[in-house]
Amino acid sequence: MVSITTTTAATTTITIAPSTSLLPKPKPHSLTPSNFKFQPFPLSTSSKFRTQLSIPKSIRSSAAVPPLNLKSRLRNGDTLYGLFLLSFSPTLAEIAALAGYDFVVIDMEHGPGSIRDALPCIHALSAANTAAILRVPESTAAWAKKALDLGPQGIMFPMIDTALLAHQAVSFCRFPPDGIRGAAHPIIRASKYGFDDGYIGNYLDELLIMCQVESKEGVANAGEIAAVNGVDCVQMGPLDLSASLGYLWDPGNKRVREALREAERKVLDSRKDDVESGAYLAGFATAFDWAKDMRSRGYHMVSGAVDIGLFRSAAAEDVIAFKMSGSESDEEEEKESDEKYWSE
Repeated sequence: MVSITTTTAATTTITIAPSTSLLPKPKPHSLTPSNFKFQPFPLSTSSKFRTQLSIPKSIRSSAAVPPLNLKSRLRNGDTLYGLFLLSFSPTLAEIAALAGYDFVVIDMEHGPGSIRDALPCIHALSAANTAAILRVPESTAAWAKKALDLGPQGIMFPMIDTALLAHQAVSFCRFPPDGIRGAAHPIIRASKYGFDDGYIGNYLDELLIMCQVESKEGVANAGEIAAVNGVDCVQMGPLDLSASLGYLWDPGNKRVREALREAERKVLDSRKDDVESGAYLAGFATAFDWAKDMRSRGYHMVSGAVDIGLFRSAAAEDVIAFKMSGSESDEEEEKESDEKYWSE
């Protein structure tokens, strides 16, 4: 039993009752390329309103099995590969989904968009059978309520430095008496605007709660954060961590890498062989830590790129290729002109 006291105009004590963990222990060191593959993701509707949407043959599963949500796939031991969306472009969200990413994180922390801008991106991802995760700008009840009412498959809380903050984040996601989430379930998108009669009974079965560890304090408390009931994933934040350690301009510094490894070990150790608790390890690949290396260390969720970064790189390469080809052409013309001149 955990008591959280929040102070506003008056002091209110909120008691969060523990519940059974929804995710069993993973096998963090048994990952192989064979189980790191795309599986289509369904709309989470009741059977009465379920619609099967077609997707390109290149990414359609050949097995006639019911598509699984993120939590089910983690429970099955899959390693999931995703993308961060900062542009808030529904078109880029749809392209990412059709390309085969398992999930897309719509980033309201660093992206320019807010709740209203996130909704069309969720629509695009849902239509393409791909899971949406919303990263809120700050870890508050108000932001969590707005994000969860849109019905994402997951929610990511930034800057979770202690177990108490993790407990609070979980409480933002649960309806009373287990938490403090505001209740408007008969009319919100998360319940299919009230058409999903079973939403109140199963909303936690599909919601992935992710807490970010991205500071020196967070690394010290990573094990306790991962052990908090209701925290499904601990997401490493390498850039903020490097800044916290005094290496803003050197994220590949040895001390930053050592701190990341320490946090990783604590999260992986949070799941004991005989206890169905703890969290899965999630993270973001960088030039100093490639996605395949993270997978080999036990990460079950890896984000490999940012939409803006992908476009920036592709655009720069396109311009450079054109300008280089133009220079080579000019050089060839010059050479031909010289040869012609001397031959005369």
